Amino acid sequence: MKKLITLVFFACFAIAVQAQEKVKKETVVASKQKPQVVETACGECKFGLEGKECDLAVRINGHAYFVDGTSIDDHGDAHAKDGFCNKIRKAEVTGKVVDGRFKATSFKLLKDK
Repeated sequence: MKKLITLVFFACFAIAVQAQEKVKKETVVASKQKPQVVETACGECKFGLEGKECDLAVRINGHAYFVDGTSIDDHGDAHAKDGFCNKIRKAEVTGKVVDGRFKATSFKLLKDK
């Protein structure tokens, strides 16, 4: 009986250890990045990117990229008067461009002046 209890204990321990979330080195590096202010809007409606539906994009140094890490619907109604499909806005972001897409680690929409 003691062997069975010991076996169950170690099995549960092994499962718990495997379930722990691994911290990616990329996340640690990304947290040290300085935020930058960029233009943001719907990639299809305002930046002329090809896509199937309205998706969030940023324009950095004149180049537009679709955004991963946040979506167009996370920041209000895209089709409202001041929404991303009707107006180019400013955002403070951190992240990097990977394979032609902007991988956002933070995205803060700035208020209009």
